Amino acid sequence: MAPSPEQSLPPPPTVSVKTIHMAGLLVDVYGLQELAPSASRVSCLWLHHPRTRSKDNMADIAARCVAAWNENAAHTESHQQHRGLIALAFDQRNHGTRLVHDPANGSWREGNATHAQDMFGIVAGAVADQTVLLDAVAGYLFHDDGDNDDVRNRVVDHHLALGVSLGGHSVWQLMFADPRVRAGVVVIGCPDYMNLISDRAKKSRLSTYSAEDGGASFIGSKDFPPALVAASQKFDPKGILFGTSDVPKPNNAADNDRGSTRQILHDRLRDKRFLLCSGGDDKLVPYQCSEPFLQWFIPATESLFKEENISVDDRVYPGIGHTFSAGMVRDAVQFVTEVVASADSNNSDIKDEQRASKI
Repeated sequence: MAPSPEQSLPPPPTVSVKTIHMAGLLVDVYGLQELAPSASRVSCLWLHHPRTRSKDNMADIAARCVAAWNENAAHTESHQQHRGLIALAFDQRNHGTRLVHDPANGSWREGNATHAQDMFGIVAGAVADQTVLLDAVAGYLFHDDGDNDDVRNRVVDHHLALGVSLGGHSVWQLMFADPRVRAGVVVIGCPDYMNLISDRAKKSRLSTYSAEDGGASFIGSKDFPPALVAASQKFDPKGILFGTSDVPKPNNAADNDRGSTRQILHDRLRDKRFLLCSGGDDKLVPYQCSEPFLQWFIPATESLFKEENISVDDRVYPGIGHTFSAGMVRDAVQFVTEVVASADSNNSDIKDEQRASKI
């Protein structure tokens, strides 16, 4: 979805866009033409769109992020002039140019009996597609400019992601799945698919949701079958860490649990940064569905597992529903700019280039 129509946002800047076929997917690439000749290293901001939308929906935030970085780099001396930013968007499965069965994108209330399975498949599928694109992207971006030495020598060495709603769910999973993605902006997304869909089943008054057991029997029912439970435990953040169990309090974990949790966080999230943007009045993806996980995750990264250097900025926007609000857009653009600016802070190759330029 586009940013909500709050009057405080100016129109997005004009930024070039080129659609490139990559590994069987059409990818809109924003900002290629604006890359400065000095940009020898390139950061990729991958954009994951909401359910029932398409890659075109991400044009606004793509333009804002690319333009903000270019303005920042133009007024900055030193290593930031060697760093360029492009934004890339592709259609999620069964969306946009990949649409095969539109009813499968609907909810239970819209008559889709396999809503939980369908949506999870799209979320996990986006992560799988993203992994393929991370492998392939450098071979496509500058292929047509192979005779230009400056272009040929560019290196794609830094990746971050931003997702909205459905795309927010997939960015959560992507951050746990691929070590190459160093930062993620999750807009109105959730790290606990089982909790989110249980809440949706309750509101949809499904017969498989029982108030008597607080919805416990829903997990494993026909509407959230065992195969989906297993997939959630394999790919979804809460499922990876805690399975179908309740999320513990940070200080209540047994020593052996802390050891296994530490290994997961070390292997999957070390040195990563999160910006989480949630609407305080969101009814479709309520913050309350993320809250149990975040009440463990944030303190744990700040204390028990501080040495893993995981940064989590959790922001709830009062009065905002299920929308990418103007405040979220501003915060996302600032976060992306800061992450890209820090990409070379410990890069010895850049420091060598700077020293050489002064000789």
